[in-house]
Amino acid sequence: MICVVVEHLRFLATLALQKSGVPQADAASQADLLIEAELRGVPSHGLLRLPRVIRRIENGVADPKSRGMHIWRRDAFLEVDGQCGLGPIVANAALDLLMERVVKTGVAVAAIRNSNHIGMLGWYAECVAARGYTIIALSTSEALVHPWGGRKAMLGTNPIAIGVPTGGHPFVMDAATSLVSMGEIHDHALRGVPIPPDWALDAAGNPTTDAAAAKTGSIAPFGKAKGYALGLGFELLVSSLAAAAIGREVTGTLDDTSVCNKGDLFIVVDGPVRDLQQYLQEIRMAAPAEGFAEVLVPGERGRLLREERLRNGVLLAEDLWEQIRELAATDDVPQN
Repeated sequence: MICVVVEHLRFLATLALQKSGVPQADAASQADLLIEAELRGVPSHGLLRLPRVIRRIENGVADPKSRGMHIWRRDAFLEVDGQCGLGPIVANAALDLLMERVVKTGVAVAAIRNSNHIGMLGWYAECVAARGYTIIALSTSEALVHPWGGRKAMLGTNPIAIGVPTGGHPFVMDAATSLVSMGEIHDHALRGVPIPPDWALDAAGNPTTDAAAAKTGSIAPFGKAKGYALGLGFELLVSSLAAAAIGREVTGTLDDTSVCNKGDLFIVVDGPVRDLQQYLQEIRMAAPAEGFAEVLVPGERGRLLREERLRNGVLLAEDLWEQIRELAATDDVPQN
């Protein structure tokens, strides 16, 4: 592993994307999403995805310049054809329109299809909640999760993020309905680290601790039957409203050659902002259970880690760091 200053990462990742035809502002936005994932301890959605994003552009399955086509089907319902644009760029363009519209309608919804991998949903939730709006964000993926009681991947990891303005720092939760993300499996495989025995099944439907074997198998739903039910409910909701592919028909979130046909859904609400800080502080001050040092509000561990990594740098696998340098094709990096 190698520790890299965040400014170096931001500079090189943005430059690499620009060299692939992404406009400067959009390249910075895509890079920011990946780096935020690294800062918050979510490497599965971090810079390991940068080479794949660039290969998808080179292979013609991601358009480096598209922001999507937008049609208001109802006063508060925005239909978005992403036109194979980069996920964060299409999503941010849709969210900008929602935040303009929600001032008049109170609630505004965007259903997105034909867009690339959207990345860490909490990034969007925090940005929107920081502007005073409440948001629910949902996304689907390739079939990576086995149904509870099954042995074959049939539905996506189907994450949800919720952002709520609190009168202080926004509350943000971000979680997949799978026990882990497939990105975490890939991260373990990249580092040669075994996975816990309850995370995944191999291609034959048997439990495995081999991350490489799990890549061709399936992930467990979180919370057993409850997580399975939530994941299936989210998949049906997003796929129906976005007119996106569903289940084993979904492609393009993990490879660099298939068109990405999953769906994304944003629900933005303009309502009164309550001061929720006292309640959240009461939760923090609750007596911790045995084995816990303190009680944290969701999102705080990542926020604290972000502050530390902004000061001290981000740990990356050396081969990933070299890939990023090669993609940027420059030795000209900013100094500390």
